Amino acid sequence: MDSNTNVTEISKSVTQFSKLGLCKTALKGIMTKGYTRPTTVQAQAIPIILKRKDLIAGSHTGTGKTAAFALPILSLLKKHGPCRCLVLEPTRELAAQVKEAFAVYGKFFDFKISLIHGGVGYGRQLNELKSGVDIITATPGRLLDHLEQKSINLKNLDFLVLDEVDRMLDMGFLPDVRRIIRQCPQKRQSLLFSATVPLEIERLAKWVLNKPEHINIGGGFSTAETINHTLYPVDYRQKFDLLLALLEKTDFHSVLIFNRTKAGAEIIARWLKEANHSVATLHSDRSQKERDSALKGFKSGKYEVLVATDIVARGIDISNVSHVINYDIPQNPEDYVHRIGRTGRANNEGDALTIYCPGEQSFLHAIERFIEQKIPKVKIEGFDYNYTPFIEEKKNFPKRRNRGYSATRKSPGSKPR
Repeated sequence: MDSNTNVTEISKSVTQFSKLGLCKTALKGIMTKGYTRPTTVQAQAIPIILKRKDLIAGSHTGTGKTAAFALPILSLLKKHGPCRCLVLEPTRELAAQVKEAFAVYGKFFDFKISLIHGGVGYGRQLNELKSGVDIITATPGRLLDHLEQKSINLKNLDFLVLDEVDRMLDMGFLPDVRRIIRQCPQKRQSLLFSATVPLEIERLAKWVLNKPEHINIGGGFSTAETINHTLYPVDYRQKFDLLLALLEKTDFHSVLIFNRTKAGAEIIARWLKEANHSVATLHSDRSQKERDSALKGFKSGKYEVLVATDIVARGIDISNVSHVINYDIPQNPEDYVHRIGRTGRANNEGDALTIYCPGEQSFLHAIERFIEQKIPKVKIEGFDYNYTPFIEEKKNFPKRRNRGYSATRKSPGSKPR
């Protein structure tokens, strides 16, 4: 399919959803959420979609991409039909989140919405599909199972949405996505949303989309301007001590702590519970029921802290996260952007705190180059450092990586980590 690289400019004077061309029923649905002003990606994407044009949208996380495609699709789906709209998501949590968004924004429509993902039985999904659904939000693997069993037919599809495509690329789902798209009709409207748009996704877009419009918010990889970035240098052996000090000295509403490994996330959560913090954990070894319970508890305020791996770094809509703490500095700069995108959402203030240890200079410099800004280093007053951490900034990046050192780490109670 051909691609159109023109960028559609939407007037900055558009400050109300009511001026974007949405139908009255969709506007009524969004008013129940208390929203009146669209975000930048919504103001640009909604008019394009309403004109029935294909779209590729690159925008950093927390900008309201789900509403940017859900609202115009609801406005355009004027009648019932089997599987009129398909939204593909990389994870179960994202698929469930998008289904919930369609249900909220479509409260005053009578469209049937089905959630299709693995990790659960087929019974409910098959019953819903037999009864007829208008909108499906799905993960690629389980959707392919249904297609092979012929319990889903995509021949009447009007709208195809590929969401968080860079995450699907990272997880190796693009071959499955291509197999699904081959079963979709050529005559359809296709929308591609992604926080970043690397070359492989551009190649996919040329195959999937027909003369698409392009919008790009903040270069597709920038961080929200409402996020404050801070770096806390410390010895490896004092990482958890410093984490406790940060939580003690920080006036937080809710904290999302990212750890690189599943085992590490469980250990941190256990230690935080011993320090009387209400904590939940979220990673791929948790059952679907446990993952749903952790997210629900964190969103409701039952847990003040959620310790997670990068499973929630992309796309999960967790509102009102006041602070994100990188217990492990991300080794990939794009992961940093996705992690901290859980705070500072929808133009709200947020704080991104990163614990930084010797030997991690190359990771830090890669992140700073990627986000095009220096992250200030801060020393916590009153904290008993094993050594004086390096606070002053160098003017130039080092040409060679400092190897640093590693050491055996101990918790406050001298428990082996």
